Amino acid sequence: MEREFRYTPADFNRVREVLLQLTGIKLADSKDSLVYSRLVPRIRVLKLNEMRQYVAYLAAHPDEEEHFINCLTTNLTSFFREPHHFEILSDFIASGEKVERIWCTASSTGEEPYSIAMALVQHYQRFDISTRVLASDIDSRVLAKAAMGVYPLDKVAGLANKERFFLRGKGKHLGQAKVVPALRELIDFQRINLLDQQYPEATKSDVIFCRNVMIYFDKDHQGEILSRLLAKLRPGGLYIAGHSENFSQYGHLMKPIGRTAYIKL
Repeated sequence: MEREFRYTPADFNRVREVLLQLTGIKLADSKDSLVYSRLVPRIRVLKLNEMRQYVAYLAAHPDEEEHFINCLTTNLTSFFREPHHFEILSDFIASGEKVERIWCTASSTGEEPYSIAMALVQHYQRFDISTRVLASDIDSRVLAKAAMGVYPLDKVAGLANKERFFLRGKGKHLGQAKVVPALRELIDFQRINLLDQQYPEATKSDVIFCRNVMIYFDKDHQGEILSRLLAKLRPGGLYIAGHSENFSQYGHLMKPIGRTAYIKL
């Protein structure tokens, strides 16, 4: 298939190297077409002629790195995805554990942190709670969307008690729903790269949600990131992983308590 811009296997490999260096994400050989389609809009905006020029531009302009990362990170999410995890969270609180700080490490467009906040409100049966959710992501673009808290109505149609948590749009906002201010106030959105050697959070979390994130990293980066995350989780804290992730090899650091849920030792 003829492409608008020249794009060689060497270009693809260089893009993979840069992404791995910046984020720890390792792209499979099969992702060459995805890389091209995601980066073409930036090539057009910058008025370049080929992928090689974009790679050179990226190396010479550090401020382009954020656009590069935003283009290539995948954001797939929905409200109350893997619902058993929210039941585990509620049971953890009900057991007497004090939960003041929850970190959602890959908030994407916000469905996961808002689901966590809704689960908290449903557990305590009120909005006036002391627990706060830190929602982070490497992609500043999706974080901005998450902070707005506006979604198509069909995204929230199947949610229980949706009238409690969302305002239905009118006029030019018809067909949209916005999270109520009381729910939004429970969440702090912040850009964090999990590959960074140090995370900005000074306060340890009581619960960490890091679901379906580790699958994008190689084994070495998985171990490094998990160690840094657990350093930010208090002893006895709850760590929630994704359905495709297994940390049985880290039994010296945490013990399983349910489906992809662990307690830090």
